[in-house]
Amino acid sequence: MNGFAAIGECMIELSGANGDQWRMGFAGDTLNTTWYVRALADPDLAVDYVTAFGDDPFSVKQKAFLRDNGINTAHSPTIVGARPGLYAITLTGAERSFTYWRNDAAARQLADDADALAKSLEGRRIIYFSGITMGILSPKSRQTVLNAVSNARRHGSLIVFDANYRPRLWENAETAKQVLSNAFHVSDIALPTFPDENALFGDVTPADTAARLASYGVKEIVVKDGTEPALVVSGGVSTNVQAAKANAVDTTGAGDSFNGGYIAARLADLDPVAAAKRAHKVAARVVEFHGALAPMDEARKAFDA
Repeated sequence: MNGFAAIGECMIELSGANGDQWRMGFAGDTLNTTWYVRALADPDLAVDYVTAFGDDPFSVKQKAFLRDNGINTAHSPTIVGARPGLYAITLTGAERSFTYWRNDAAARQLADDADALAKSLEGRRIIYFSGITMGILSPKSRQTVLNAVSNARRHGSLIVFDANYRPRLWENAETAKQVLSNAFHVSDIALPTFPDENALFGDVTPADTAARLASYGVKEIVVKDGTEPALVVSGGVSTNVQAAKANAVDTTGAGDSFNGGYIAARLADLDPVAAAKRAHKVAARVVEFHGALAPMDEARKAFDA
């Protein structure tokens, strides 16, 4: 098994507001993680972002942006007449809020071609997806994704999942609980964020989250909790890993970059606790930049420090 693939939505990002001046880029939770895997993993590792694109000028720019940064797109379809979703970041201090325009985004059709999706995931050492990936899809497409990752898992891929619960994406909380629980059930590594799990499942502590996920059969669990320690559970051992200090200016992408750092470290065969330490360093550096995607070389310096 070789290579990494993530499934999700690449969006247009508007950030760095200065009056009415905005900077345009591309981002999205699983794309952000893919960016940091590409930055931190072996340069020879094949890295693919599996999504669906439109055929408009912004979609063309998306593809070029990914290609120019060493990220391939496997068998991702191009949907005639479709276009990307868009979001804008509003900051209050370093904390962010988001406004989205994504109802007709091309990525909502990423699982319409089940065969293409399956081909995109063949032979991967690690496959990553999130609750946002699932939330933007129709019920039928959600099942298609679960079938595809389950099949890849049976053929030797490790499946990594972050619930990344966003209430506005879901029909209701009960549907979200069911779909996200099903996704955890087919995962080998879970990278949840405690406030999200508390909001949806009512977990009182990170240990509660870890225990629930372990009951689903997940063998390796890292419960992120902002600037609080991450709880790493692997091989029956629980370890709290302290967060790294940062001079944060924008917390956009903090959890996504942690995930990318963790996955890259595990691809390099670091143990889970060592991987979490590296991931904290990456996230601490990323929040010192505006927008979700910090320069790859800066992420690499933090990872190697």
